[in-house]
Amino acid sequence: MRHRDSILVAAFLASICCISVSAQSKFTVGTASAAPGQKATGYLEVPEGVDAATSIPVVVVNGAKPGRVLALVTGAHGTEYVSIIAIEKLIDALDPAQVTGIVILVPLINIQSFEQKVPHVNPIDNKSMNRFYPGKADGTQTERASFLITKEIVDRCDYLIDYHGGDLDESLRPYAYWGPTGREAQDRTSKEMVLAFGLDHIIIWRERPTDPAATRYLDNTASVRGKPSIVVEAGQAGTVESDDLALLVNGTLSTMRALKMLPGDPHPIENPVWIEKLVDVLADGPGIWYPLVKRGTYVSAGMKLGVITDYTGKLIAEPRAPVSAVVLHLNAVPSLKKGDNIADLGVVAPHAP
Repeated sequence: MRHRDSILVAAFLASICCISVSAQSKFTVGTASAAPGQKATGYLEVPEGVDAATSIPVVVVNGAKPGRVLALVTGAHGTEYVSIIAIEKLIDALDPAQVTGIVILVPLINIQSFEQKVPHVNPIDNKSMNRFYPGKADGTQTERASFLITKEIVDRCDYLIDYHGGDLDESLRPYAYWGPTGREAQDRTSKEMVLAFGLDHIIIWRERPTDPAATRYLDNTASVRGKPSIVVEAGQAGTVESDDLALLVNGTLSTMRALKMLPGDPHPIENPVWIEKLVDVLADGPGIWYPLVKRGTYVSAGMKLGVITDYTGKLIAEPRAPVSAVVLHLNAVPSLKKGDNIADLGVVAPHAP
């Protein structure tokens, strides 16, 4: 009887062990739960608070081989369409059988912005959904969503890519951000990521918050917590062009190869233009904007960027470039109000970092 009992106990313990290993092998984000070799969809449920609840779609691709966790997040600004569609394409393209590690994909954070076609902000609370990280559990919807993304995604990933692009009123040429932290190993990995992504203009983003309680931006929240992260931007003025889409999709796959999460070799950019400083040109007041330069144009200091008239056609301003730089994006529509960004200029670094 004792021998029989010991066999039963051993079998019972083995079954518990198997259940435990099986449970640990699953990866769950929100309501999306995938075992190795599986892809699962679900939602991050942001609870009701001082304003309405919201549900943020999320996909987990759990690779057949174990490895690190990569987060791909977009749609903080719901009318930056190319980045949103690029993640939709990647959801379909990523085959768990080919993936080493785990990929978390968030295709659209700002649902109301997307549905109502409101640029820049979440119309529920009029806040940018990439300015309030790490968020607050008892804040407005944007802050509660940021809190949940920090907890469920940032704190659980090893690498992060944040996707953006030209909003409805922005004519943007593609570029990336790389934010060095001073941590050698982390910076080496994030630099490898941004080069592997392949965008040919890279902004060196040094002036960023360092307080973990007030990191503001999604990628910066990851960086401060020791996770290599980059920002990539493509697409402009409400369009979804195939060339812009290919930059983001192919760049992601190349970066995953560099991180050894997909088979094959990455295709890094060899001689990107490094941008050491950003200069905003802002509107002094309302008017009608007539640009004289295009996105990607190189301008010299003092060069006229365009003209602004009042509503009867009277000339009221001739904004000029305060520095010699490349036009990374400029206002894409005639409408201007005081404080609007007329142009975003990138000053080229004298040498690569």
